[in-house]
Amino acid sequence: MLFRQLFDAESSTYTYLLADEETREAVIIDPVLEQLDRDIGLLRDLGLTLRYALDTHVHADHVTALGSLREKLGAQTVLSANAGVGCADIAAHDGDLIRFGRHALEVRETPGHTAGCVTYVTDDRRMAFTGDALLIRGCGRTDFQEGNAHQLYRLSLIHI
Repeated sequence: MLFRQLFDAESSTYTYLLADEETREAVIIDPVLEQLDRDIGLLRDLGLTLRYALDTHVHADHVTALGSLREKLGAQTVLSANAGVGCADIAAHDGDLIRFGRHALEVRETPGHTAGCVTYVTDDRRMAFTGDALLIRGCGRTDFQEGNAHQLYRLSLIHI
């Protein structure tokens, strides 16, 4: 599997690009609107077709690029069914699979940072994309947008 980790210094947001090296189908996780040109350029440079654009959660700390990637590249957008927004092509639930080429990401509901947080786990279980549910030496805030510290500690981190 092709893997790229990208970073937006302004919002401190990591974006992840995964692709099947044989079929060239790709997914992008947590894209940032201000980095749209960078991400589209990378997809083109690598000869990839973006099948899905996914967010781990909807939050005020960055403006997502999902809608723009749908508009410009025809990617389907994926958000948690619990995110509280109706703009996603796919409203994901716990256990759903997002397939690209020979690979898949399993959706795991991991509420706490926000009510609609999800983690995407690769089918080989080698990688988990947690958004702000789990950080190095910490976790995301729980004091706004339906955050819940108890859920984050008891459910989300155990569930991953």
